[in-house]
Amino acid sequence: MRRIAVCPGSFDPVTLGHLDIITRASKLFDKVIVLISRNAGKAQPSFTATERMLMIEQVTKDLDNVVIDILDGLLADYVRNVGAVAIVKGLRAVSDFEYEFQMALANKKLYAGAETVFLTTATENMYLSSSLVKQIAYFGGDISHFVPEEILGDITQRLIKER
Repeated sequence: MRRIAVCPGSFDPVTLGHLDIITRASKLFDKVIVLISRNAGKAQPSFTATERMLMIEQVTKDLDNVVIDILDGLLADYVRNVGAVAIVKGLRAVSDFEYEFQMALANKKLYAGAETVFLTTATENMYLSSSLVKQIAYFGGDISHFVPEEILGDITQRLIKER
């Protein structure tokens, strides 16, 4: 039996923190689906879902068991449809836990066939978020320590244009 995990997020843009969680999940599961999902509570994304998918494909190309997909619907339905046994979420701080715990309970109620697995972030990424990256880039700051090198130019170019 193949153990499939889904690692959902908006990834707008993908950061080194995201990449760390994806890489670690790829060592725990036979297949990891990085799922670009729309968060109705967040502002309009800076990158289209297709652009985010291409960026994640580029930074995970060496991870043979990682695939990327796009969702505009309920996570629990997607997890059921692909036969996943886990939803992988990264936690940076206690403040993340309350929201993620609530989501885990809702997903479990909607589909009991998958467990939510929380991976704590590496210490160097505890403060890192896509929102922070966007804010720093917007004001012309150096984001090279926060995003994968392969996509730094694409991210910087887009976020400077938004200014």
